[in-house]
Amino acid sequence: MSIKDPKITVILPNIRSLYNVGSIFRTADAVGIEKIYLTGYSGRPDKNEQKIAKTALGAHHTVPWKYEFHTWRVIEKLKQNGYIIIALEMTGESLDIRRFKPKSKLALMVGNEVKGLSPQLLNRCDHVLHLPMTGTKESLNVSIAFSIAAYYLKFFT
Repeated sequence: MSIKDPKITVILPNIRSLYNVGSIFRTADAVGIEKIYLTGYSGRPDKNEQKIAKTALGAHHTVPWKYEFHTWRVIEKLKQNGYIIIALEMTGESLDIRRFKPKSKLALMVGNEVKGLSPQLLNRCDHVLHLPMTGTKESLNVSIAFSIAAYYLKFFT
C-alpha cells in the first residue's frame, strides 16, 4: 500500500435506507473499497437483495461484505489489524477532511441518515472528519457524503 493508494474499508452502522446501502456498494466498487461491514440494522444483500440491487447495479456481488450486529466489534477487530478508524460526522471537534493526511489503512464509518453516529461510536474512532458545508443544511445524504469522502481519501490525499 502506498499513500497514493490507501486501503479503505467501510463500516455502515444502522443505515436505514436499502437504496442508500445499494448506492454505497456502487460507489465502493468504483473506488476500489476493500470491504464493507454492515452493522446494526443496516440492510444486507442476502436479506434485501431486490431493493439494494436497484441502486447497487450488481456491486453487491463484487464488493466483499460482512454483517456483524455490534459495530464496536468491527472497530476493535480493524484496529487490531492496523486500521485507522475514521468517522464522517460534523461535530464541534471534527477536522475538515481536506486537512486529514492518511498514514495507514483506513476504515471509513458513516452513520444513520437521521441520527448520524452515536457518541459511543465516535469515542472509539481515531479521527472524526467532516465535509465542508456552505449552505443552510448541515448534512448531505449519507450515500452522497460517503461518495465524496471515499473519492477524496482514495484519490486526493
